[in-house]
Amino acid sequence: MLHTLRAHSVALFRHIGAFLLLMAEAVRSPIYDRATYRQNLARQMRQIGVESLPIVAVAAAFTGGVTTEQTIYQMRYPLIPESTIGAIVVPSVILEFGALITAFILAGRVSARIAAELGSMRIGGQIEALDVMGVSASGYLVLPRVLAGVLTFPLLYVVASTVGSAAGLGIAAASGDVTTAQFLAGARSFFTGFMAVYGLVKAVVFGFLITAIPCYVGFHADGGARGVGRSATRAAVGACMFVLVADYLLALLML
Repeated sequence: MLHTLRAHSVALFRHIGAFLLLMAEAVRSPIYDRATYRQNLARQMRQIGVESLPIVAVAAAFTGGVTTEQTIYQMRYPLIPESTIGAIVVPSVILEFGALITAFILAGRVSARIAAELGSMRIGGQIEALDVMGVSASGYLVLPRVLAGVLTFPLLYVVASTVGSAAGLGIAAASGDVTTAQFLAGARSFFTGFMAVYGLVKAVVFGFLITAIPCYVGFHADGGARGVGRSATRAAVGACMFVLVADYLLALLML
């Protein structure tokens, strides 16, 4: 048991070291063709950000609606003011649900795709071909994807928080238990600028994790077609796990 735990610990630190080396190499690598690099970055931002907008908005709307319904159910007491519902729903969406739900969606949609793409390129020999041509594979393949995640995830978080809060407001008004004015009064009474800053910090960190982790996993894929499938699964699961760890650490450090 102790031997197995030691072996897993050593493997974990080895992967962390290799991950950091890959990220450092990607950042330091020179950009040979700026036009091609910009096109690659724009394509990744479209695939990660724009194409994820519909599913993120739908998930955020249902999350805001369910949170509102559950809050209304638990707040049906005569001594609790109706504005408390807005004071609970909106901060919950901004502080936690907006970023976390978006991260889980992108971990399943984006992380698996990135790992599968890079894994196929590794197994097909395309990454080695780039190295032979003198092009930094990490700079050309990894950095644009990570930058796209860091740049677009905060925008997706803003959309998710806005849609989730609006859906909560709509469900609250439709329920008849709380008016729009009461919901907004409660939301304004507890909202602070720090909530938005905290949420954006989480969004940047999550955007890095859900793109950098699958880049590392796909970059080191092996085992043929089966290895590509394993890489996609590991990337999605690993991104979710590290997002949860980062979520806890950020709450511990910033709240």
